[in-house]
Amino acid sequence: MATHPAVLGRFFEDYVVGDVYQHPLGRTITETDNTWITLLSMNTNQNHFNAHLAAQNPITEGRVIVNSGFTVAVVLGISVLDMSQNAISNLAFTDIKMSHPVYEGDTLYAESICTGLRKSESRPYAGIVSMITRGLNQDGVEVISWKRSVMVATRESGIGQNYFPEAQNGPLQLPEEKGATA
Repeated sequence: MATHPAVLGRFFEDYVVGDVYQHPLGRTITETDNTWITLLSMNTNQNHFNAHLAAQNPITEGRVIVNSGFTVAVVLGISVLDMSQNAISNLAFTDIKMSHPVYEGDTLYAESICTGLRKSESRPYAGIVSMITRGLNQDGVEVISWKRSVMVATRESGIGQNYFPEAQNGPLQLPEEKGATA
C-alpha cells in the first residue's frame, strides 16, 4: 500500500527550455460567465452583455463577444497546473495579443512553451521560468497569446509541499473483512 502525497504542479528544476505543455483542462464559456464577469468588473461596453446592441458590431458579425479580461483569466487559469502551480510570484505579463474573438459557447484550451530558466539571484529557494502561452478555441484557432515570467519554488525549498494535515485518527486503511482467515 502506498500513500501519494498532496503535490501538484512542477518545481523549478522540472522545466526544460523548449518543452511544450498542452494543459489538460478545457473550459466552455457560458453567457452567465461573460455577463457576470463583465458586470462585476464594471466593464460598461455593452458588446459583452447587450445582444441587441452587439447585433450592430461588424467585427463580431453581430454576436455578443466575451470580455477579453475573462479570456485572459480563463487561459491563465488553465495554464496554472503546469506552469505556475508552485509559483511564489508572477513577475511579468507582456505582449498580450487578442488574435480572434471569443464568443459565448466557445471552449478554450491552452498550451505553453518554456522559453527561459534562471536561478533567482536574490532568492536561492526559487528560479525564474519564462514562457509563451496561447489560448485556442474548440476549432484550434488561436484566440489569445502572451509572454509571462513567474518565480517558481525549487523542490528542495519545501514550499508548496508537506501541507496536508495528518489525520488525528490515523492513516486510512483497508477495512478488515469479517470472517476472513489468513
